[in-house]
Amino acid sequence: MDRLTREQRHRNMSNIKNKDTKIEVKLRKALWEKGYRYRKNYKELPGKPDIVLTKYKIAIFCDSEFFHGKDWEVLKPQLERGKNAEFWINKISQNMQRDEDVNKQLSYMGWTVIRFWGKEITRNIEECIKVIEEVIFDSQISDYDYYEQE
Repeated sequence: MDRLTREQRHRNMSNIKNKDTKIEVKLRKALWEKGYRYRKNYKELPGKPDIVLTKYKIAIFCDSEFFHGKDWEVLKPQLERGKNAEFWINKISQNMQRDEDVNKQLSYMGWTVIRFWGKEITRNIEECIKVIEEVIFDSQISDYDYYEQE
């Protein structure tokens, strides 16, 4: 049972940010310090990626564990026992499906999609930066190979 009134729960939920979250800001600062320039919440691409490195065609999403269904096999049964279970299971399932659809659309458009969980960013930002740099390196190698063949 929810310990908050409907009004309190509504106020809490309406305060959940969808851009400039702590995890996004942390990752952006780390990228900026490394000299990478980016666009944030790039509306020209499906899903409005949180961070876009246009130069390398990389779209980065910073996903919260709850709203994007991390460990869904564990989370779903917990939600089933909770209040308003049908709403939450539906909402998170739709989020997961949308994430999958956006990944496919961006890949089809030639973009590389990277998704990080919030805890990955907060606990090990250096590893996240390494992943991004590896993708950049791989894209530069494939570009080099392409121009060498011409």
